[in-house]
Formats: sequence, C-alpha cells, structure tokens
Amino acid sequence: MALSIRSTQQSVAARVMRNLQSNLHQTGRLQEQLSSGKLISRPSDSPTGAVSSLQLRGQIRALEQYTRNADDGIGWLGTLDNTMTTSLDHVRRARDLVLTGRTASTSGSVSAREALAVEVENIRDALIDLSNTKYLDRPVFGGTTSGPAAYTAAGVYDGEPTGPNRTVDRAVGDGTTVRVDVTGPEVFGADGTPTQMFELLTQIATDLRAGNQAGLGTGLDNLDTAMNNIQTQLANVGSKYNRVEQMRQTARDRILSLETQLSDVEDIDLPKTIMEMQIQQTAYQAALSTTARVIQPSLVDFLR
Repeated sequence: MALSIRSTQQSVAARVMRNLQSNLHQTGRLQEQLSSGKLISRPSDSPTGAVSSLQLRGQIRALEQYTRNADDGIGWLGTLDNTMTTSLDHVRRARDLVLTGRTASTSGSVSAREALAVEVENIRDALIDLSNTKYLDRPVFGGTTSGPAAYTAAGVYDGEPTGPNRTVDRAVGDGTTVRVDVTGPEVFGADGTPTQMFELLTQIATDLRAGNQAGLGTGLDNLDTAMNNIQTQLANVGSKYNRVEQMRQTARDRILSLETQLSDVEDIDLPKTIMEMQIQQTAYQAALSTTARVIQPSLVDFLR
C-alpha cells in the first residue's frame, strides 16, 4: 500500500519563503557586483581567485617600485649626461685656447697671453660650478656624500670616495641593480694627478702668462688625456641610461600584462552580469506572483 505524503500549508509556506530568500540573496549578490564592478568582494566569493588576485597585486606593486627606481635613476643619469656634455665643450674650448697660445703671433704678445689665461681661468671656474651640479638637492659627482657640494671653491674634491657601499645604486628589476652616479675624481681626475682638471687648467693659465711653450705642450697632452677620460665616462653613462630606460619599459609592459590578468580574475563581465540581473529580477517577480496565487490566506490567518 503506497504511502501518501501530505504537504501542510505551513510546510509549503516555509519552502516558498526559503526559495524567495535564495532568490533575493542571488539578486543582492548581483547588485553588489554591479555596484563594485568586481567579482570578488571577499575571499569567500572565490578562494582561488582571491589567492591569484593577491599574487598578481604583489607582482604589480614590485614592478611599480622598479619603475619608480628607474625614473629616479634616469633623472640621475640624465643630469650626469647633460653636465658632462657641457663640461666636455668647455674642455674643448680650453684646448683651442692652448693651441692659440702656442702660435708665434700670440706667444709674443703679453696682452694676448693674458686674455687667454683669463679665459682659461673662467673655464676652470665654470667647470667647478658644473662639478657641483645637483639632482634632488644632492651633488651628482659627490657619491653618497651628505654634504652640499662635491668640490670646494678651490677645486678640491669634498665628496665620498668610490668604494664598497659608497655608490648610488638603483634596483630596476628582479636581481638587476644599476649604478647611477659617477664621482668627481672619475670624471675630472684624482686630486694631485697631472690630469686633475682644475689643477691642470690653473697650470695652463700660469704657462700662458709666462709664455712657457714646453709647459703648454705638456698641458695640451694632459688635457687630451683628461678629455678622453670624460668622453669615456660620458659613453658609460649613456649606456647605463639606455639600459635603465629599457628596464623601465619592460616593467611597464609587464604591469599592463598583469593588470589584464588581474582584471580577468577580479572584474565582472558587465553585459553578462546585467543580463543575469534582469533574469533574476524577472524570476523573483514571477515567484512572488505565483506564490500569491498558490498560498491563499485562510480563515485561520484572519483569526490569528
């Protein structure tokens, strides 16, 4: 004998309410997604998606830091490049003055030699000013010095000497660090050497005034050596500039790729979500209408 299951009015009403609440919950979830634009508002929405999102965001933040480091490094290297290019122009002018001072027509004229010596001294002063060029209020030729200048007014190096942990480095990639500074002695020569730029120009001015042709010949050779050194350092800075710029672009391209992946994990498909929302609302309205017809109030409901 088959058993019949009797559904009471109370059980039907409870089941209907559960279904309506489930429908409302789904509608609320879709409304939250539409308002935030995100599929994941809390880890429970998608545990695996939340883990992927955190990993992608961590990689993006690291790359953004590398980009900022590269921007700062490019600022340092660009300042060095401009300063050394200008310095090289001054040194070339000083070389031309030495050649002029060695000609027969000039070497016999005291006033002409004096004019050349004064210009050489002006070039020396201009180079000392250039040697104290700053980037973000730090002397670019001073290494890691905390002082306000790399050279004194007399042309003596007052910055930090080159050595371990005494260079300005920037991390521009995973395991990639680039030195972005050049110390004064590396560019203008070490103090006390024949090719120290400021001492050399001082001696050249003295030889010009004295008409010392032998001294001018030696000074010209030393000036050529010093100029070649500046050109070498300038080429080195240029290669570093290109490397840092490439690393910055690589980081930016990678950020765009990761942001696309992050959007695939986190962001909603707007047209699809709007369609699901409309379907859910239609289903909810239909459920309400059907429930009103199926569950009719009884006399007992009015007597309660």
